[in-house]
Amino acid sequence: MSFRPRSAAVRSIYPIAAPSSVALKPLLIAVRTAFVGLLATGLGTVACAQASADSVTSPSDSRNTLPAVVIKTDAVADEPVKPYAGGQIAQGGRLGLLGNKSAMDTPFSVSNYTSQRLDDQQAPTLGDALNKDPSIRFTGQTGGVTDSFYIRGFPVNEGNLSDFAFDGVYGVVPNYHVFTEYVERVDVLKGPAALLYGMSPNGGVGGVVNIVPKRPLAKDLTRFTADYTSDSQVGGHIDMSRRFGSERQFGIRFNGLHRQGGTPLDNQRSRAEVGALSLDYQGERLRATLDVIEQYQWIDAPTRPFLVTSGIAVPSAADGRRNVTQSWGWWKSYDQSTLLRAEYDVNSNVTVFADAGGAKTDVARLSDQTPTIIDAAGDTRSTPQNWKFQVNRWSADTGLRAHFDTGPVKHALTLQASLYQDRLAQTSNSGTAILSNIYSPVASPAQAIASPSSAPKVSSSQLTGVALADTLSVLNDRVQLTAGVRHQQVESDNFSAATGAKTTSYDKSAVTPLVGIVFKPVQNVSLYANYIEGLSKGDIAPAAASNAGQVFAPYKTKQHEVGVKVDFKNVMATLAAFRITKPSGQLSGTVFTVDSEQRNQGLELTVAGEPIRGVRVLGGATLLDAKLTRTASAATTGNRPVGVPTWMANVGAEWDLPWVAGLTLTGGVNFTGREYVNQANTQSVPGWTTVDFGTRYTTAIHGKTTTFRAGVLNAFNRKYWSGVASFGTISLGAPRTLFASATVDF
Repeated sequence: MSFRPRSAAVRSIYPIAAPSSVALKPLLIAVRTAFVGLLATGLGTVACAQASADSVTSPSDSRNTLPAVVIKTDAVADEPVKPYAGGQIAQGGRLGLLGNKSAMDTPFSVSNYTSQRLDDQQAPTLGDALNKDPSIRFTGQTGGVTDSFYIRGFPVNEGNLSDFAFDGVYGVVPNYHVFTEYVERVDVLKGPAALLYGMSPNGGVGGVVNIVPKRPLAKDLTRFTADYTSDSQVGGHIDMSRRFGSERQFGIRFNGLHRQGGTPLDNQRSRAEVGALSLDYQGERLRATLDVIEQYQWIDAPTRPFLVTSGIAVPSAADGRRNVTQSWGWWKSYDQSTLLRAEYDVNSNVTVFADAGGAKTDVARLSDQTPTIIDAAGDTRSTPQNWKFQVNRWSADTGLRAHFDTGPVKHALTLQASLYQDRLAQTSNSGTAILSNIYSPVASPAQAIASPSSAPKVSSSQLTGVALADTLSVLNDRVQLTAGVRHQQVESDNFSAATGAKTTSYDKSAVTPLVGIVFKPVQNVSLYANYIEGLSKGDIAPAAASNAGQVFAPYKTKQHEVGVKVDFKNVMATLAAFRITKPSGQLSGTVFTVDSEQRNQGLELTVAGEPIRGVRVLGGATLLDAKLTRTASAATTGNRPVGVPTWMANVGAEWDLPWVAGLTLTGGVNFTGREYVNQANTQSVPGWTTVDFGTRYTTAIHGKTTTFRAGVLNAFNRKYWSGVASFGTISLGAPRTLFASATVDF
């Protein structure tokens, strides 16, 4: 499982050796020391603040004191979100500005996947984990370099700036791939969410994926997992949690991963190393966490998506093992992420909070640049390029949460000010064109393409916002109305890679509202409705337009949604009906105007739980009526948007065999309907269905809880195209892939 020595170009990006537990140790020690010092400083501040708060709420002023309530703020302070029956989903999750909320009290369609679900699924990255959600489809490539999706028919995370949130904050999560080893829960909010999270960095509006990291547990944990993936991937994962202090108020949790070897794809090998450290302090009034992640990934012969030449039919899909990327191609990335969070209870009704964090990503890549299928025989043309990327992001926010009553009405109010910034630098050198074929890839001689000496800045942006939201509850929380508004300022600049001069500049603002209501006619039924908007950066009229240079306000995507949630104690079902309209700009004659629109409306059913003891289900279906309602051409008006199927469905089940204690059989069926590759709807990929099987066995070996897992993805080795991205690229579906792992709790 050895890898080739790094080139000098790669060493210039990664000045240290491949990250390992030894390389991470000095960083983790320094982080822990800084965190303890911060807490020591903070405790002195807390003592003063507590004395001040006590004087404010003294008995002589009790008539002016708000009534005491249970504090429910963000994920730092909330009680842990408990798993629902069956353990695959949680009973609730984070809603950005609103903090953690029960799914039954949430006026949106949400899915909250637990770490148990991720472990049992043996999903190495987020792309593998979320492709089983009936509202989500993975648009990246097996063996590729990014986790990108369509949610409700709109792209999320397709650019070079991650659209994923990390514990409610943009700009922190590793940029291209998220490994599941450090993930406690994946919260998926379906639909736009500008008020709740602010504008996403890439302008994604189909939904928000929020990563909740693993944090120190109440009980000590030492867990080791060894895993295998065909053809020869072998890995090891350590998960350790401890608490210290007279009241166990200090916590530390570490997750470390090393995995490498050959993948199911031809000529491809990969290597991943991750170190994730989480520290926390849980005091009576002060709570704080610090998360630090270092993530390194190396892929030989990384796959790339295909473009299809206009005027030809999309060829039948090749075997998923076929890899057109040359064996001498490679991709390497190194991520560093940090998030510091703190909150303090001023009194029993008011909590102040602040978050600050950021991420740095360095990428070097020598590989084919988006091969183009040039004929029906599957011949391809591509040009290898040597790329260098540097992505810097950081964010901060602060605010307060207050709980109070006005007569019979309970209020949960949040005020927040936020700031996000990013900087993207990139450049490349090109080689000569390579001809190949998707069915019989052609090996070409290695090309000596010089690595760029540096990566010039090409863009930067800054998003600032102020948001206010209040949830009003009456009748013992049977009726809950959430209303809020966010003012968002969007600033961005583009620069010439050659001269460094600013080429375009953007500075506009927008106000986005939210109105959501939950009504519980009976305790286990929630009827809900919402109106919410999403934001994406407006265009600047191109030079060819008569209004060249005109700057348009941020585009507002609008969602209307109604739904019902039913909790049968062991099974939860959500049925949602939604309508989302997204505007965009286009050149109409000689004038660039905002008069294009895509409208996605549909029905969405999700079901999860344990209907019969020992039998668990998770799945659902989505019907999407998507249409280009306004375009620049009468020929495309009324057509389906690129990459949006009519039907998506997933059904997964688990069965604990009654006659063999600890043995579970698992299986799943995944269906996606036909997707168009172009707006003219003249090219498409057919629908596909895949089947997965698996098993796991939990027992005690020498008194240690041990779980063995094994599974097969795409059991019948279906050949299919998957993942049509918004820019019209297609990817081969995953081939039959075997998984196995063994987990021991020491």
